[in-house]
Amino acid sequence: MKTIHEKYDVVVCGGGLAGVCAAVASARSGAATCLIQDRPVFGGNSSSEIRVPPQGAANFHAYARETGILSELLQEERAKNHENNHDNGLANSIWDLILYNKVVSTEGLTFHLNTSVTDVEVRDGNLTGIRASVANAETELKITGTVFIDCTGDGVIAAMAGCSWRMGTEGRSEFGEDHAPNEPSTDVMGSSIHFRARDIGRPIPFQAPEWAYSYDDPSVFYQGGRIPNSPENGYWWIELGVPWHTIYDNEKLRHELTRHVLGIWDYIKNKDPQLQAQASHFAIDWIGQVPGKRESRRIEGLYMMTEKDTQADALCEDEIAYGGWFIDLHSAGGLLAAFSELGAKDGHESASMHRSYVGPYRIPLRSLVARDISNLMLAGRNISVTHVVLGSLRVQGTTALLGQAAGTAAAYSVTATLGNMHAFVMNKEAVAAVQQRLLLDDCFLLGLGHTDLCDLAKEATVIASSQEFFEGSSHEPLPQESNRLVAKHAQWIGTGSGRIDTVRCLISNLSEQPQKLEATLWQVDHIWDYRVDPGAQLASYCTVVPPGPSPLWVDMPIRGELSENLQSRYLRLDLGANSQLAWHSTNEVAYGMPAAYDMGNGSMRRLGDGKSMAIIVDPAQDCYAPSNVLSGTTRPYRHTNIWRAASEEPLPAWLELEWTDQRLVRTIQLTFGGQLLRDYRFDPALSRSPDCPKRYLISMWSDGGWRELVTVTDNIARQRRHVLDASVFMSKLRVTFLEMNGESPPSLYEVRVYCKPV
Repeated sequence: MKTIHEKYDVVVCGGGLAGVCAAVASARSGAATCLIQDRPVFGGNSSSEIRVPPQGAANFHAYARETGILSELLQEERAKNHENNHDNGLANSIWDLILYNKVVSTEGLTFHLNTSVTDVEVRDGNLTGIRASVANAETELKITGTVFIDCTGDGVIAAMAGCSWRMGTEGRSEFGEDHAPNEPSTDVMGSSIHFRARDIGRPIPFQAPEWAYSYDDPSVFYQGGRIPNSPENGYWWIELGVPWHTIYDNEKLRHELTRHVLGIWDYIKNKDPQLQAQASHFAIDWIGQVPGKRESRRIEGLYMMTEKDTQADALCEDEIAYGGWFIDLHSAGGLLAAFSELGAKDGHESASMHRSYVGPYRIPLRSLVARDISNLMLAGRNISVTHVVLGSLRVQGTTALLGQAAGTAAAYSVTATLGNMHAFVMNKEAVAAVQQRLLLDDCFLLGLGHTDLCDLAKEATVIASSQEFFEGSSHEPLPQESNRLVAKHAQWIGTGSGRIDTVRCLISNLSEQPQKLEATLWQVDHIWDYRVDPGAQLASYCTVVPPGPSPLWVDMPIRGELSENLQSRYLRLDLGANSQLAWHSTNEVAYGMPAAYDMGNGSMRRLGDGKSMAIIVDPAQDCYAPSNVLSGTTRPYRHTNIWRAASEEPLPAWLELEWTDQRLVRTIQLTFGGQLLRDYRFDPALSRSPDCPKRYLISMWSDGGWRELVTVTDNIARQRRHVLDASVFMSKLRVTFLEMNGESPPSLYEVRVYCKPV
């Protein structure tokens, strides 16, 4: 046996998305970092071994897509991968390679694949080291570190170190959670394996082996919330847990899940009256043999999140990430239960589903710090939350954000508190520094914006070659899609022109009688203010819509100046319920202007996968101004926060910063529009965000002309940080857009300028 000794500032155990993002963030923050992964590839549940695509808050909230390191990875994957990856079972080795390349290319990051932690060393409440075995190499690693991050999912490191942990379901009386059952239990959500099938162009039979599970009853699928939508790949509901233990019985679960996959495929190919014909040309190409886990240990931290923390107005000073998936609690037992998950059984417009929508909500740093070991952090599904909260927080878009936050905080703690995370979370200045670093690195925090005093851009005046104004839908052609007003519908409006005189709505009267239409204009806090009654009513109007075969533009007179506190923010126009009327909608969202509808429980929900209602605002609103690049927020939130060039302006277009005197500049960081509206699964293969430039220049004004500093010719990224070879003095800085990756106009959320490398 060969023994190797290694020492690092930060040691990350577990190489799923949380672990990869933690390790990359730690190394980028200056800490000598080691990443240990027990599989041959990185990515965990998202890897080609398990094939669950990363999803997150943007599935339910417009412009809530996760950014940061995860965004870098997924933008590259979509640009380079020839396959779609919108559903379970579709991932391939391109994704594995992109993750591997990111780890290999990160300076200061060492990694070990096929390496399992076998033991830990604890001294005086500190984790001092771990032992690990490298598969097929007869090699033992003894690794010491200042801070450790447990990203193993099962909380392996924390459990070995003697940390308190939970596994099961809390009863309602313990924390007063609405989604908790009356009594506690050992029930956990189950594990899944998936399959991939290929259309081979001709009929191909399938005969299941004798040991496969046999399915004959269609109600198991079509009444149990387990509809096999496509024979090509699937399914999230191929899941088993209770009565097996999701850790100790992992191999039994693998075998049982394989039995069920074969039985389900046999049912589809040979018995299903709805899918059999469609599946006749499909052959199984891959069946996963590594169960993807949803739940096991949850480590007790300095703070345990409960359901009340998933409410949008729950505050925490140490927020370091956000969540926004619904409270998605699968039935214990999976395929052995009467139904897979309540929302899937009852339908996505059911009352049970409506009550499960949450967020976006804040996640505190304290939940990422183990209570019993002072230098042990947590990231992923093993952090300090209840079973109910895990139903929302467990998705990989969220866990990747947790990883980046944990890695950043761990690196900062090495110098701030010598790795003592208990002391670190009590240090408000240290926590604030981590928060500002996360914002610098393209993360988003609900309660904080960029306040870095070293950013020279904050001192500049911003102008641009042109800008877009929001006037709503064009008059021609008229949007044909309509939404019957069986419930109240709402449209967000970004302000910026000092007044709104009229809003026109495209309405169809579906009856043969005049119909009453009520409208209300509200002040709202932000783009995800879903309260049916936000409290601050600005105007109301009632009119009558005449019958007729064609849609009509109906005027809603506002005729009001907007006070200073209502400029550069969001208002919301609500049209009341009247089932005889329909409000037309556009196929796409006017940038930063989503729509929603009343779910009937005091809250609204995003309309569809993101769209805007057909409106015309007079006067057009100045909500995409060049000065928005200094707002400190890099997505639509309390306002649009973006500069957009006029859509009719031909390229090149430019945005310029000007200072009153010379500034010494070394680093220039740009955050472009990107695609934040919907989740990554909507992006097709070999695609790039149309809101990001392909070619652009950065120039400075020198000796009466523009001198090029940076030339980029094949960009795919939303955020780019350019560190110049040497510092230069300048009074003007210009970003010039030469070519976009699509048809969208040039746009920028933020420009940062620093005198030093960052």
